[in-house]
Amino acid sequence: MRRGDLPRVLAIYAYARGQMKRNGNPDQWKDDRPPLSLIERDLENRTGFVLVEKGQIVAVFAFLLGEDPTYRQIEGAWLNDEPYGTLHRVASGGARGGVLKDILAFCESCAGNVRVDTHADNKIMRHLLEKYGYSRCGIIQIADGSPRIAYQKKTAGIAQKR
Repeated sequence: MRRGDLPRVLAIYAYARGQMKRNGNPDQWKDDRPPLSLIERDLENRTGFVLVEKGQIVAVFAFLLGEDPTYRQIEGAWLNDEPYGTLHRVASGGARGGVLKDILAFCESCAGNVRVDTHADNKIMRHLLEKYGYSRCGIIQIADGSPRIAYQKKTAGIAQKR
């Protein structure tokens, strides 16, 4: 993601918030999530990514290698304690279906062990994660104390170095 991508990225997040509300998930991002400061931090840390098709940004996400502090405590159990990558803030602009599959493939190629979480009301995301082989591991608490359903998949992707 580049700084010049921000207007399109913000538009995609606005579209995704609307879709979440229409699909019974009004509370995951509300009207101000993710905040611009977090998106800018993704940009600065080189953890913010865009999916481009035919020269147009069709989706946005954050992917971080290394330990995610919100994943230290889980009601349940992770599949393993090996190094992992974490997928956050996935949003599509609605131009086409199947973007999550492409995003997951990218993440799995970067880290053979991927973790992701989502709101209980995000039934579409939960269904797709399970469809693409992610195991429901339990419940984690995000920074504001809200619960999220945590998933993990171990693949034959490139092993992450500690």
